[in-house]
Amino acid sequence: MLSKLSISSVREDIILVFIECRKKTLTLFEGMDRQTFCHQPHPDFSPVGWHLGHIAYIESLWLLEHIAGLPCLFPQYCQLFAADGLPKAKRVELPDLGEILNYLDTVRSKALDILKVADVEQHERLWRFLIQHESQHCEIISMVLELTKLPLNNLHPDAVSPAAPHNLEEMIQIPAGEFEQGNNSIEALDNESLAHKVYLDTYYIDRYPVTCRQYRAFMEAGGYQNPQWWSKAGWDWLQTEQVTQPLYWQGNITWDNHPVWGVSWYEAEAYSRFIGKRLPTEAEWEKAARRNPQTTVITENCNCDRLIGKTTPVDAYPGGQSAYGLYDTLGNVWEWTDSWFDSYPGFKSYPYTGYSQVYFDQKHRVLKGGSWTTRPWVLRPSFRNWYYPSVRQVFTGFRCAVSNI
Repeated sequence: MLSKLSISSVREDIILVFIECRKKTLTLFEGMDRQTFCHQPHPDFSPVGWHLGHIAYIESLWLLEHIAGLPCLFPQYCQLFAADGLPKAKRVELPDLGEILNYLDTVRSKALDILKVADVEQHERLWRFLIQHESQHCEIISMVLELTKLPLNNLHPDAVSPAAPHNLEEMIQIPAGEFEQGNNSIEALDNESLAHKVYLDTYYIDRYPVTCRQYRAFMEAGGYQNPQWWSKAGWDWLQTEQVTQPLYWQGNITWDNHPVWGVSWYEAEAYSRFIGKRLPTEAEWEKAARRNPQTTVITENCNCDRLIGKTTPVDAYPGGQSAYGLYDTLGNVWEWTDSWFDSYPGFKSYPYTGYSQVYFDQKHRVLKGGSWTTRPWVLRPSFRNWYYPSVRQVFTGFRCAVSNI
């Protein structure tokens, strides 16, 4: 049970984070025109304006209606901004930015009043969920904005490929033994818990994410044209999509030491086979990415939260290494794993069944680590992202593993 001082401290911290998170959200929309606000650059992703309205809708639903028992302040938005309200193609018909900003401000004003008096011990987990919910939607907003810039045109044929100051091919041995996978803390999302012991045999994992220089070798060797590197599902996907490079491919070789990103799980799998490796399982990735228990994530030690606004070289943050010495396990690009998204032992849905459980369908692969736009409140080794293996719009790269060298 928390002391009065602890309750006051937690409440103050949450209110400050709510305010900080919202400031970052609104920054994404400064000077935005209506076309960008309502544009749907890909049929699988809603316009950025819809995500902004959805953030207000969820905050109203859980803080104002569920906790405080207030009637819905904006019933006219319930169908439009509910996750299951309208097909994505219908979400382009949006109110003006000013109207949605008023929606956000009105809901937030009431929410802050509630936060100041509501039971901290009873509701802290929900409050931290809402901070992370907004953070996750802001990452999708960043992704949709990036999609509007395609195709990229960064070719500079006279550029000189930078020398890598480190051996970017290096692999780290992870010794056999148990580790605790998952997270039981108050901020953990339902799919992260319960934490549980997992035993892994010795394995090796790349110290750095796969770089553009490394991936170019796969492309130049005809990797997209050779079925021997692809699984049947991957090759079938490739024949349908007819792609020949990552979605966010930077032709400029000055990006050679940056991580490759905008690749599907199938592309990551094919590259891994091409070099005689494989993708790590989620457990392998998480064990190798763990920090010392006393170490907290410092955003200055990783590329996140749009602080740089793009990817950085994979060896740019030596202060952010994991306990085993892996670089870039937090931030820069999300990383595909070989695992299907599924529940852990003792899983319990929170705050509603559809948040995670509906995706335990053996059709979604787990991604780990975060990207250059991920907010600090969802930046931890136990955090689990999930997408279909065909998706390449997410800011996703990968690193490889082997069982023996």
